[in-house]
Amino acid sequence: MQYFPLFVDTVNLNVLLVGAGDVASRKLALLIRTEASIHVIAPEVNPEVQRYADTGRILLSQREVVHADIQNYDLVYLATANDSLNAELATLATARGIWVNAVDNPAFCRFITPSIVDRGRLVVAISTAGAAPVFARTIRSRLESSLPQSLKPLFDFVADRRVEVQDKLDSTSKRRLFWERFFDTNGDRFDSRTAEHYHNAFNHLVSRGEILLLDDSASVDLLPLAAMPLLQRLDWIYSQGDLSDELAELVRRDANRGELPALSELSQQYEQGTRMLLVADTQKISLLKAHFPMAKHLRPGAI
Repeated sequence: MQYFPLFVDTVNLNVLLVGAGDVASRKLALLIRTEASIHVIAPEVNPEVQRYADTGRILLSQREVVHADIQNYDLVYLATANDSLNAELATLATARGIWVNAVDNPAFCRFITPSIVDRGRLVVAISTAGAAPVFARTIRSRLESSLPQSLKPLFDFVADRRVEVQDKLDSTSKRRLFWERFFDTNGDRFDSRTAEHYHNAFNHLVSRGEILLLDDSASVDLLPLAAMPLLQRLDWIYSQGDLSDELAELVRRDANRGELPALSELSQQYEQGTRMLLVADTQKISLLKAHFPMAKHLRPGAI
């Protein structure tokens, strides 16, 4: 993974954008949706950039950039029409410890800006590490059509009630179960019944756990799509040996991991509501299936 995805808090973030042509305008259109302070330096400015300056959203310096400008910023975007100037300033910014993006020149980029789907508090970022930006836009268009605009007010609603849920429910497992029940009944809608679904989700927050079984010789890439949500709900992953890299990519990243415990301990955890994945050889899986008939056996093409 060449580019590691991060979401940066833009409050108190200082950004410099060098250039004010069409390419710079496209970057600026995204940046102004953040909380960052933005300074644009360019000798010539297009009307869109000028409008941002007129409204006070950005600080505009209508002049040539100089080396002294490349300091005291958190991020620098270089979007001039002069590739050699962009490279020169990018090298300077890197030397001064500033993260820099030279537009259309990955060799001089300390970071890249992904294609983004924006639903308020829900933001999805897509990147092909600069290899195929056209395909990234294709993926974005698919997500735009599948993620409704109602997610914006829905997640505002959820955010406003997180403290109330924490006050009412004294354990992480109960809170998790509460939010799962809320989203199961409410879905991605935000309408007149959302508040009702929220209050109903507090009822009967008692649940047994879940046991998933997986033979360690099974081909993970052939597991059915229905297994993916189950793997993201895990509390514990128990295995006889190390997990394969392929399986580690599919399971919930913050799930606890350990060696297979005794059957009695597994039974106790199940009764307490723990969701577990048990990875073992064929013989052990057969034993576990006999002891836990309620368990779901994950197999290529089936559950």
